Amino acid sequence: MTRAGRVRANGTRLVAAARRAVAAGRRRSTVLSELWRRSLQLRVVVSTLALGSAVVFVLGIVLQNQITGRLIAAKEEAAVQQTRAAVEIAERELVGISLDSEVVRNRLTSARNRLTSLSPDSSAGAFEPVLVNDDKGMARDQVSFAGDYDAVPVSLREFVLSDPRRTATQIYTVERQNSRITYLIVGAPVSALSTTLPLQLYMLYPLTAEQSTISTEQSTLVVGGLVLLLLLAGITNLVTRQVVLPVRRAARAAERFANGELDERMVVVGEDDVARLAQSYNEMAESIEHQIRQLEEFGQLQRRFTSDVSHELRTPLTTVRMAADVLHASRAQFPAGLSRSTELLVDELDRFESLLGDLLEISRLDAGVEDLVAEYADVRAIARRAVESVRVIARNVGTEIVLDLPEEEVTAEVESRRVERILRNLLANAIDHGEGRPVELRMAMSADAIAVTVRDHGVGLRPGEAELVFNRFWRADPSRNRQTGGTGLGLAISLEDARLHGGGLDAWGERGHGACFRLTLPRMARDEYGESPLPLPPEDYTADADVAIEAGSVDAGAEEVRS
Repeated sequence: MTRAGRVRANGTRLVAAARRAVAAGRRRSTVLSELWRRSLQLRVVVSTLALGSAVVFVLGIVLQNQITGRLIAAKEEAAVQQTRAAVEIAERELVGISLDSEVVRNRLTSARNRLTSLSPDSSAGAFEPVLVNDDKGMARDQVSFAGDYDAVPVSLREFVLSDPRRTATQIYTVERQNSRITYLIVGAPVSALSTTLPLQLYMLYPLTAEQSTISTEQSTLVVGGLVLLLLLAGITNLVTRQVVLPVRRAARAAERFANGELDERMVVVGEDDVARLAQSYNEMAESIEHQIRQLEEFGQLQRRFTSDVSHELRTPLTTVRMAADVLHASRAQFPAGLSRSTELLVDELDRFESLLGDLLEISRLDAGVEDLVAEYADVRAIARRAVESVRVIARNVGTEIVLDLPEEEVTAEVESRRVERILRNLLANAIDHGEGRPVELRMAMSADAIAVTVRDHGVGLRPGEAELVFNRFWRADPSRNRQTGGTGLGLAISLEDARLHGGGLDAWGERGHGACFRLTLPRMARDEYGESPLPLPPEDYTADADVAIEAGSVDAGAEEVRS
């Protein structure tokens, strides 16, 4: 491999590693954010730690400033007192000093040695004296001094020279032998008798001990603050846990209760607020369980009553049917009014029989006794049979049914009778509300699901009605005359049939743009499936498409069934 190739390969590996690191960081961030949202205990502990850290930090700064200020003030007070005592000694040592520079330097050195031999004050500590013969306007080479005069800052020299009656102090750091030493420097004028020489004494007190004390104090504050925060976190976690754990137990009990475990109760311990919460929850659960049991019993009685009444009505209905058939067969011998009455009687008996059949069917579905007898079938053939079953109804209202079916087989594990009933109900509903405009039945499939949509271009649905159309005996417009003579249970039964397959039935509609019902079924009965193969709202939901359909135009590839 060439060098350029190796560089590109290394660059690719680096980019991949960076992407993996970014992805890992995002996953960790997602986990932490999820934990932060879900855990009240974590939020309380972190918030308490944040506030506690701020309090400890402010308190540490205040304590450090107070301790440092007191140390420096005590050091400065002792240093000033010792400096004044040293000034008196220097004044005695420098009595009668002459103007000769060599004599001045020797006398200053002698006086400095005398000061150095003194025992330092215990409160002020060790010191380094510097005696200087200096005045304003004197050149640097004219200044006589004994000690490290260069360690004295210029600002302090100028202040002492400007006001020879006051003692001045300054903290200053001096570079010595690759080390930095901080001094408290006290400067004071020296008034020797029988001389007019301007003399100054500077006492350099090292702050090493004070710095060590401050460093120890800082370390103590940091360690104490960390220990305090850890104790605060532990105490907060313990206190929060005592509150959160009962809440979590209540949440778990509520979840199990919502999942159907109606005998789930909380343990009542003590007489505190949490115990009263558990007792209140148990009382609420007891009341809800009692009401649910009553509703279940009432529902069972209602279903049993509906089933029994439907069964009991079949015998007299059969007798009435036989008599009506005899009358209907002889209607040619009756007068015109009586003949029409026999026809109406037969029609209403047909509707009554359909209503009884639907009531029995929905009673069995409610009772959960219906079983799915599924087998592999071509759903296209089921759709064609459903279209044939509503041919007469469509012809009566002048509705065209447009089929858009795939060319290949659409096989699925379904119960043909139930799927055909679903499609028949959807087609009859679309014809009834389609205002004579074309009704489209479209089918599509994916790897795990099939979908069938029935689209009309009639009155449509108002907002919120798409969630009500599957309710039993619900009608969008009670004053509207039905064309199909339905029982009001067709869509409710269709929804239960779809759920029995493990699928779903959805509705969409808009006023003036018609409605569309979508049936989605898994390829394997009761299997999980992903997205439905057909969208809802339908793809042709545009004003132009509706105008084209009103004009009677259809797709060239669609199969048109004229009824």
